[in-house]
Amino acid sequence: MRYFATPARLKVPAAARYAALGTAIAAAVATLAACGSGNAATGTGSNSTGTAAANAKGPVQVALILKDFTNPYFISMENSAKTDAAKLGVKLSVSAGSTDGDTSTQITAIDNAIAAGDAGIIITPNGNAVNPALDQAKAHHLLVIALDTVPTPPSTADLTYATDNFEAGQLIGQYTAKRLAGKPADIAMLDLFNNQVVSVDIDRDHGFLSGMGIPVGNSGLNGAEPKSGTYKGQLGGSGSYKIACQLPTQGAVPGGQTSMEQCLSKDPNINVVYAINEPAAEGAGAALKAAHKAGVIVAAIDGGCADIPYLSSGEMTVTAGQFPGKMAADGVDAIYALAKTGKKPTATPGLGFFNTGTELYTDSPISGVKSATTSAESGLCWQA
Repeated sequence: MRYFATPARLKVPAAARYAALGTAIAAAVATLAACGSGNAATGTGSNSTGTAAANAKGPVQVALILKDFTNPYFISMENSAKTDAAKLGVKLSVSAGSTDGDTSTQITAIDNAIAAGDAGIIITPNGNAVNPALDQAKAHHLLVIALDTVPTPPSTADLTYATDNFEAGQLIGQYTAKRLAGKPADIAMLDLFNNQVVSVDIDRDHGFLSGMGIPVGNSGLNGAEPKSGTYKGQLGGSGSYKIACQLPTQGAVPGGQTSMEQCLSKDPNINVVYAINEPAAEGAGAALKAAHKAGVIVAAIDGGCADIPYLSSGEMTVTAGQFPGKMAADGVDAIYALAKTGKKPTATPGLGFFNTGTELYTDSPISGVKSATTSAESGLCWQA
């Protein structure tokens, strides 16, 4: 997704937060006891004991809870979920935090879904502070679906629909090594943070390094890889490399530009830029353009329609596209199926989540590396 700086997480209110909902929740529990495996009015989450079809009567109620209503990534989720819900006759309620990181508003939305007897919750969590509320939802037989990023711990959600972030990074690493064709790689790593450990930051970073054929050093941390040595791309291309700099961007354009400027001041010969996402890559591209640097491979992850002009102009070379709309629609489908048939969703084999896929986009294709041009991307990319 398009990651931005996250404010400090709010503390979870004590159990008193739920006391106000006591009457409504008690009623929901009583109804659940009477209905066994649940129905659309009472929820059919992972703790349902029945194995037969739920055969819910009436519309299935689903709560979609987003990080915010301003990021185009989440707006695309909302639009796809609404379209899918309309096709299925699902009663969808949509809410979001006031900003990325606002857990208090999300907790209130979770409580409201429990009180309303929704069949399930689809959420892009703003932080671990929402976990106790999601546990309460599961205890009341609501199916909890996470989108985009596997929660910590993963068991907080019944299932997550997300991009395989390691694979996304790996695709751009494979492309980069093959495109270099044996030339020395002078690399700038533009990560998300340098003051906290975030799984998406590590997965994308390490995927890129692995695709390039560079050892990651420490599977749980960024920045532990050897700073120089030999790359040997998984799809071809090998030569010497050095990592000239590794700086945080907060996943935003200003952060990408500032970090790229600092990298260039340290090493003006950088010819490869790995960026955590497209806003960071856009910032890097602006810094390179201002410094009159041409021929630099700028690789990123996102697949938003807004990146097409940058790919077309060459300011961005390649991106691994995600499908946030599919994540949200799949979540609606999963809750509907459980409520109507009793069928529970399952993870992609070998992964702890359901992989919604990724696609490499570039207008500079390389033989032996599967990719699509921006013409094809225009029909696949996500937008608000």
